[in-house]
Amino acid sequence: MITMIEEHVLRWIERAVHPEAKIKSIERLMGGVSTPIHRVIIDVRGEAHRLVLRQYTDEEWLESEPDLAKHEAESLRKASGAADIDAPNVVAYDETGNECGLPTLLMTHLDGRVVLEPEDVRAWTDRMARTLTQLHVCASTEGFPWTYGAYSDAAKFDASSWTSVPDRWKRAIEILLGPRPAFVPRFIHRDYHPTNLLWVDGEVSGVVDWVNGCIGPAGIDVGHCRVNLAQLHGVEAADAFLDSYRRYAGDNFDYNPYWDLATLVDYAFGEPEVYQGWIDLGFAKLTNELVMERLDAYLESVLAREYEI
Repeated sequence: MITMIEEHVLRWIERAVHPEAKIKSIERLMGGVSTPIHRVIIDVRGEAHRLVLRQYTDEEWLESEPDLAKHEAESLRKASGAADIDAPNVVAYDETGNECGLPTLLMTHLDGRVVLEPEDVRAWTDRMARTLTQLHVCASTEGFPWTYGAYSDAAKFDASSWTSVPDRWKRAIEILLGPRPAFVPRFIHRDYHPTNLLWVDGEVSGVVDWVNGCIGPAGIDVGHCRVNLAQLHGVEAADAFLDSYRRYAGDNFDYNPYWDLATLVDYAFGEPEVYQGWIDLGFAKLTNELVMERLDAYLESVLAREYEI
């Protein structure tokens, strides 16, 4: 089966792989919401190869970051140097869309599946934390031009329309508008959360979606994963992840709740709702109301840590 991918893109894929390559099938993969992603099965002299095609279609995103295809390709190459991190390999990319009509990335396919409902939540969060530690400790920061920046302006934040604890959100904004803590620059994923991890037999088999990779604070990756875990499974899961990360990182990580708050507000501009990627992957245990309750509870748990530093 070949889905609606334009003919010139199909030919570009074949040329990128091998002069005798022939596409056998293409199917849309679920879970990602920012760009369409397809699994491609291609035959070369009777041998099947599995690849992944990503096309960057968001016009607003491309206007602000026209180098998305190159950015993700370079992030993948950087990640490949990290011990015990399995990331896709770059096959080819069309930075400007000159050949494919849109900026496009072709990469290798990783085995595994996304797990959002593990049998053992603590073991699941522990494996995620161990993998993230490997990235932060082992990946080089040298020669990588993309750097961390906040996604949202805390000065414009207002949760009063939906939260049950508006005063606690005001305190969070006071912290974020104060001085930013110093940090050791690391190569970070910048979108590290359960939907971007693949699993085989209870172990992380791969980390995907590297388009936001950059040099920045390890805490922002930790915080980004924690706020996702808090929504999916509650504060206990988010705290278990942090405990494991701190244990694996040791002296390489100095926890500061500022970074938890910096990622938390990204999820609370406007009325929070269930992430569409979770719905697409069949996770049906959340409602918008439960997400709001869990974000409030997570906020209070993070603010409680403010007094520990």
